[in-house]
Amino acid sequence: MKIAHFSDLHYAPGNLEEADRCFGYATEHAVLAHANAAVISGDATDHRLDAHAPSLNRLARRINGLSGSMPVLMLQGTFSHEPPGTLRNFELMSDTHQIYVAERVQQVSLHEGRFYASSGPVFSDDELREVFAIGADVVFTCLPTVNKGQLAAAVGAKEAATGLEAVLSDYLRSAGRINDRLRAAGIRTVGVSHGTVNGCTTEHGVTMAGFDHEFSLGGLFEAECDAFMLGHIHKSQQWERAGRVIAYPGSIGRFHYGEEGGKGYLMWDIQVGNAEANLIVTPSREIVCIDFDGPPDMQRLSAIALDATDKFVRIRWQVDEEHRQSVDRDAIAALFTNAAELKIEARVLPVVRSRAQGISLETTIDRKIERWCEHADVEAGPLLARFQLLETANAETIAARVLADLVESDALAQCSPDTAPAAGQAERTEADVELAMPDATVEVVDSIPAAAPATQLSWLDDDLFAA
Repeated sequence: MKIAHFSDLHYAPGNLEEADRCFGYATEHAVLAHANAAVISGDATDHRLDAHAPSLNRLARRINGLSGSMPVLMLQGTFSHEPPGTLRNFELMSDTHQIYVAERVQQVSLHEGRFYASSGPVFSDDELREVFAIGADVVFTCLPTVNKGQLAAAVGAKEAATGLEAVLSDYLRSAGRINDRLRAAGIRTVGVSHGTVNGCTTEHGVTMAGFDHEFSLGGLFEAECDAFMLGHIHKSQQWERAGRVIAYPGSIGRFHYGEEGGKGYLMWDIQVGNAEANLIVTPSREIVCIDFDGPPDMQRLSAIALDATDKFVRIRWQVDEEHRQSVDRDAIAALFTNAAELKIEARVLPVVRSRAQGISLETTIDRKIERWCEHADVEAGPLLARFQLLETANAETIAARVLADLVESDALAQCSPDTAPAAGQAERTEADVELAMPDATVEVVDSIPAAAPATQLSWLDDDLFAA
């Protein structure tokens, strides 16, 4: 038995062109491949749509066309994408074959193009006898998106937050007992659900691991289904055990930048005790992602732009705040004028200034200066000497000291071997050196007296470096 498995169509105004091109290709391929039934495992829409929205009209046309060739089962997906009640309208759009909407936990048999649902979560003994009597082609175990609010009301908020997997595993185990009897009678069994398998990989390459995911692989295999068709994760992937297969088809198209792997739908070939799922790739849009750990390389961008016609291009870079003006956005946009879309994401790294650690903990000014010198990699001796000079001497004494140091440095420089007199030039005598001392007069204005009161220097005791 061939079943075409679609998922995560995400019809919406912003996704309409991509979703309709890919889903249109997939439905036409499934019809030409003579699939016996179709399953849409959730998120046919991306969000609440108005009745007059073109995206809803296009989706309805595709579902209607699909039902002209095969029966269709649609599963309730994420509530934020498919508000409860949205899918009921599609039951009215059937053509030759029935469109069945699974909004609750139940089992549904398919026989000669018609669906027959259980009254409870699984078939009762009486219902099961009827399924055996008519000889159903396949029985679907349907587990739509779980309303965590209802689950919390039933089992408590704490259990709902971390025990969802255990609750659903209990149901899958009980359904497995029914499915085991169906398989023994030669009836194919298929699970359909919308959620996250612990350990699966997202379309961006992230492994989903945690305590709040819906399923474990062990729990899904305990449902004793020949095939388990999943939705919600946008990357195609599958697992196999003793001929039975669990698989995500992934999203029908590429809706986000950075998505990995091909996009498409799964064509299942299901027999009792054995299943195979093959990914049929759809013509999803081509996306180019370019990341720079610094300013963008214009030469590299120029080379990429030559092959970017009709592609969706995203360019990312990060640059320091003081260099943000060095990137020419207009020049980058000019390179990709032939691209279907250009998305620029620039990250500006702010200049971060922080105080040196530990300075405010020191109790003296000298120790504060020494600690600052340690962080700044500066020699502390000269700085401490000058600070002590400021603390103990007046302005006239400091100025005279500075001038004397300058004269001494100049005299040493003139007496160095590099400045030795040329031949025939008279050597300078000590008297000449002494005569080089300038006759400096220093005028002191409003200077601090030598015996300044301690209160005038109280600012030196303040914690100037406090955090």
